[in-house]
Amino acid sequence: MAVHRADLPLQKKNFRFVQFISALCLAAVIPAASAWTIVDIGYQSVGNSSVLGGTVIPYKEVVLNAQMPGRVTLISGSEGDSFSKGALLVSLDDDDLQAKRQAVLSRIYGADSALRNARAQYNRELWSPASRDATRNISGMGVPSMFDSMFTRNFATMFDAGEPGLNRQTDLIAQGTGMNQAYAGYLEAQAGLAELDAKIRDTKSMAPFDGVITDKLVEVGDTVQPGQPLLKFAHIKYLRVQVDVPVRLVKNLKLKQMVPVRLDGSDVDIMARVSRIYPVADSSRHTVKIKLDLPTDAVAGPGMYARVKIPTAGQGQIPETPVVPETAIIRRGSLPSVFIVNGEGFAEMRVVRTGARTDKGMVVISSGLSGNERIIDNPPPGIVSGWRPTKSK
Repeated sequence: MAVHRADLPLQKKNFRFVQFISALCLAAVIPAASAWTIVDIGYQSVGNSSVLGGTVIPYKEVVLNAQMPGRVTLISGSEGDSFSKGALLVSLDDDDLQAKRQAVLSRIYGADSALRNARAQYNRELWSPASRDATRNISGMGVPSMFDSMFTRNFATMFDAGEPGLNRQTDLIAQGTGMNQAYAGYLEAQAGLAELDAKIRDTKSMAPFDGVITDKLVEVGDTVQPGQPLLKFAHIKYLRVQVDVPVRLVKNLKLKQMVPVRLDGSDVDIMARVSRIYPVADSSRHTVKIKLDLPTDAVAGPGMYARVKIPTAGQGQIPETPVVPETAIIRRGSLPSVFIVNGEGFAEMRVVRTGARTDKGMVVISSGLSGNERIIDNPPPGIVSGWRPTKSK
């Protein structure tokens, strides 16, 4: 649309008016947002338990990876489908391996025939000797061969014309060696078949236990390489809650202890049993991984958020817990954080784990702070580590 020059002054006036209104709005917002203060971490007696955030996980979960290269020809189901132990889940193309298997079978048939022939030759030599001794080289005495065998064999030894017993033993060893070699060839062919069968089995992924498919990572027709994930399979009949507990609180837990847990979307606590306490703490977060078994009738699913109440002291003792103002907590991403003022006077971000909220507008800090820091309350927008506070209100 064409704009007349006469209208330009009016448009400029309107633009300046919008700029003026925007400046008034920013002026009203910035002072309130920049009203930051530096405060000390406080302590309050908030009860004998600390609330930590956890996640519902399956009782068992595995990731099935490709063991052989190939093309996906079958996926038995989708996310949420149930399968029994031993059921076929994923299959890869094995035409090349099947062709090699036929070649190995032909080798086995040939080795088996050679072995049977070697055994027959050995048995013939054992029961009907055909020793090439002196008896076959001397013409005899002109009598039937029976007498020739009876007399000339013994006389041959006397005249140093051969040793019939040694010759026969040598023939037996030769035939036995041939039989053993044929048997070795047969075993080698059988080993080749077993190797191919193992590779063919690796083209198929079976269900290791009763469970459901939780995530399908490939589709039929995809070409995969060894080690590539195919799908996730989990046993979800029984569920657990996994929570990272600060080291100072782990001493208050023991195996088979019942701990209150509140699932996301519920206002009722259920009791979960401590099933596993990991022996090693996380070196960066200084927490220990804990797993709790949920009741079988709990209405939950993997990935749900859960609040776990961890005892903070023995019975009858109510310790003081570090707390910070709720306005000092910044939520960027999934983990809350606060900004402290380090020894050099600069702001430094600390990721913390929060607990219960008190009636005084404070939030319990379960881990992330030592308790001696000074924090920035109501931090200004866009604050980052390295920012230097220039005033304190």
